[in-house]
Amino acid sequence: MSNVTRVIIVLLVAAAVVGVMAAKRSATAKDQPAAPGPAPASPTSAAPAPPASSLPRLVDLGAKKCIPCKMMAPILEELKKTCAGKIEVEFIDVWEKPEEAKKYNVDLIPTQIFFDAAGKERFRHGGFFSREDIAAKWKELGVEIPATAPAAEAKPAFSRLEPATPDTRAKESICYLCDGDINPKTRTVLKTDKGEVAFCSPHCYFITHSSMPENKPDVDDISVADWAAGVMIPAVSAKYVYGVDAGNRATIKAFGDAAAADAERQATGGNTIEWAGLQNKELATTCGFCDRAVYPEDACGVKIEGGLSTWGCCTMCALGVAARLQKDIEVTAKDSFSGDKIAVKTAAGHVASLEPQSAVAWAGTKKDAEGKLVSTGCFKQAFFVNEDNLKKWVEAHPTATGRMIPIEQALVEKMKLTPQQISKACKIGECTPK
Repeated sequence: MSNVTRVIIVLLVAAAVVGVMAAKRSATAKDQPAAPGPAPASPTSAAPAPPASSLPRLVDLGAKKCIPCKMMAPILEELKKTCAGKIEVEFIDVWEKPEEAKKYNVDLIPTQIFFDAAGKERFRHGGFFSREDIAAKWKELGVEIPATAPAAEAKPAFSRLEPATPDTRAKESICYLCDGDINPKTRTVLKTDKGEVAFCSPHCYFITHSSMPENKPDVDDISVADWAAGVMIPAVSAKYVYGVDAGNRATIKAFGDAAAADAERQATGGNTIEWAGLQNKELATTCGFCDRAVYPEDACGVKIEGGLSTWGCCTMCALGVAARLQKDIEVTAKDSFSGDKIAVKTAAGHVASLEPQSAVAWAGTKKDAEGKLVSTGCFKQAFFVNEDNLKKWVEAHPTATGRMIPIEQALVEKMKLTPQQISKACKIGECTPK
């Protein structure tokens, strides 16, 4: 056999071996699936499925320090405990593990991703997602979990629904609006077809005036006490000395005689104005929830998402601004007992932060003729830095009735109001003369 022949035979054998190895490799590739390549990190791409399990899966991507994420934390913990065996719940901190945000194609936190038992993404949501909304979404996807968290066993909240002592003051000595004592020198009276309605000052009258969107009182039906003479005079013809007290709160003194008004102005300061000017001043600032006239010195400050600011005539109305505008807000209020500052920030209709965290709300309520609990009006709502201050305030106000509630509960109740209910807030019931 020649050398050429031997070379040809070797080459043919080598080619045959290579062909057999290639055939085996091809057969192996058909038996095993290819490893998935990395998905592009795009907000519109589907998230990579987590390892398939026998249970549907909720993955929450957030961070331990972001405010809406903090709101999600107790919800996720509760779901882990009460829905064990029905769904799996996982929290991933994308600030600690930024690669997870790319992996799940997330650019907003918190983001909740719902996977079925096969590991397929079925739904995702960006932002805070309430416990009720999570349950509703699982139900929509065919998974039944309790609609709400189980009620925690806790001691009954503090309340007093009957006055500690009866109010023995004469009706004509009590302000119709604020229940305060009427100073004879600032008494203001509105005549109605059902009798006279007395107020402690023109200010409380103007609050009531602003609570009446229709059938405004005729100015001829309003009378005020003459500061010097002590007799009732027509409001429209009086001269008013308009000043401020040590707390920068407006003071109003009515006079039937222009000379007497000028003498008071020179002695105590202020400006002399007439009824139209007084009305313009009194109605210049209104509540951002119910549109009632308010003095900023008496009100809660409310900062609105986007940079605007307004006032809340009471703590509950301040929270109501979030419901009326459907925006996140920051409320600054004072403890009604100590005057200490209380700050509330909201996010997606819930309390995002509370300073101090021990702060609570007093919901002024009373029993009506049928025994149902109804609001006692804006002047009977309050915030306190803690339960002890609330109880001290209640003890100091023996006729006050109501109940202590979490500020979160107060906000959620406001957020449930419909636009129609909000439009009628503080314009019926306690605030309108009957």
